[in-house]
Amino acid sequence: MLCPFCREKDTAVVDSRPCEEGTAVRRRRLCTCNGGVRFTTFERVQFQELTVIKGNGRREPFDRDKISKSIRIATRKRPIDIDAIDNFVSKIIMKIEGLGESEVPTSTIGKLIMEGLQYLDTVAYVRFASVYRKFKEAKDFEQFVGNLDDNKS
Repeated sequence: MLCPFCREKDTAVVDSRPCEEGTAVRRRRLCTCNGGVRFTTFERVQFQELTVIKGNGRREPFDRDKISKSIRIATRKRPIDIDAIDNFVSKIIMKIEGLGESEVPTSTIGKLIMEGLQYLDTVAYVRFASVYRKFKEAKDFEQFVGNLDDNKS
């Protein structure tokens, strides 16, 4: 593994442990030439190359980090443990891979995230929905939150 700081190939694994409910391995590494700087890498199983079909029809390679980033934005400043967020992201990825398709529309990914966020945190759910469903006005929020209240009854 190349050191991200000096690009040296000579790095050593200091610690290795399972993470994300056993679906990944987290490794702490040490660069032996750069004054002992440490960095973390993750190793995950990749079942197949996934392609995401965007709303405009464009295709691009699946990127786990995009899902993780959007979920972290939705859950920012919420009382949710970082490990819970990582586990949530892993579950979404497993569901996507479990579809058995090599191409997945963004609408399917968005629906899976929305379904999960609804149970993880309702504020994060509304935040994500506002982007996913392209809210334009305050009344869009009011209607969406009103539907949430109706579903609880």
